[in-house]
Amino acid sequence: MNKRILLTGLLFFISFQIFGQIKEDKSYMIIATHSNKALEIKPAADLNANRLQLQQNDSTEILPGKGLAQHDFLYAGESGNRRVYIIKDGKVVWFYDDPSGKGEVSDAVMLSNGNVLIAHQFAINLISPEKKILWNYNAPDGTEIHTAMPIGTDNVLFVQNGDPAMVKVVNITTGEIKKQFQIPVANPKSTHGQFRHARITPAGTLLLSHMDMNKVCEYNSDGKEIWSFPADVPWGANPLKNGNVLIVDRQGIREVNHRGETVAQFSRNDAGKYKLGSLQLAWRLPNGNTLINNWENEWNGPIDKTKNSPIQAVELTPDKKVVWVLKSWKEPDLGPATTIQILDEPTAPENVTFGDIK
Repeated sequence: MNKRILLTGLLFFISFQIFGQIKEDKSYMIIATHSNKALEIKPAADLNANRLQLQQNDSTEILPGKGLAQHDFLYAGESGNRRVYIIKDGKVVWFYDDPSGKGEVSDAVMLSNGNVLIAHQFAINLISPEKKILWNYNAPDGTEIHTAMPIGTDNVLFVQNGDPAMVKVVNITTGEIKKQFQIPVANPKSTHGQFRHARITPAGTLLLSHMDMNKVCEYNSDGKEIWSFPADVPWGANPLKNGNVLIVDRQGIREVNHRGETVAQFSRNDAGKYKLGSLQLAWRLPNGNTLINNWENEWNGPIDKTKNSPIQAVELTPDKKVVWVLKSWKEPDLGPATTIQILDEPTAPENVTFGDIK
């Protein structure tokens, strides 16, 4: 008891001395802890960021970054719900739900005019900011559509899994098929396992991840393969500004060049104590960091949404330092992560060409 009284008095004395030194400087705050460090001084800005993460996770876990306020972003994921979120300044500012639809949201992108293009396995929808369906394309029976990209404001390119599998470009105003060509698959009858993601490159070509052929291919607008790289069930491939390609497969994330060289790579272990399970997509951010999603399978059973819940995304610096971990399973529950579009700066993903289509 006497030791506790002495320790308490010592703490008050140290606190008085520290407050006397920092006076009214509100840029710092003092925290009393139950560890061996009796007192800890931290910048108030850091504490505010930590509070945001604590509120987001409803636990005592403090995660790197500023929680939902780290970036403005669009978020969607493959789950039993067809939901898309737009987060700005740490808050949900737009939310779309399609409870009567079918399938899972595999791809989503916001255009510069605020419309959102969604591919959800059995259909593609173009949604206005007012949540009106501006255009719809239903996948024919026996086919699936998991990826779609705008070309200007009049055309949409998508990959249609099936027998045969097809790349199509449709004018959303007239309904005209502007371009289409067949693409090879390993198993024409296994529709679901053929493709997930494709991306149009700055050169006007198409990067396509062949899941069932274990490779990433680049096609020109005539459907001719002009480049390929071996991969282990690749889920996604994103073109980079330097001309390289960021590939996500079962092995992890690799940045490769067109000479077939791996110039950078990230593994599941690079996230440290933050477990990465099923990787689907990765993005190179304007600041040079790499953002990686971490998908959880709802169909294998309920996801643990307590403090032991899985992370949904992680941001790593080029030297693999974790600077942001996203984990939001409550208020708001963003659900499993598949695709994330960073909106920190004005973006116009529709400003691409595919051959002579623009």
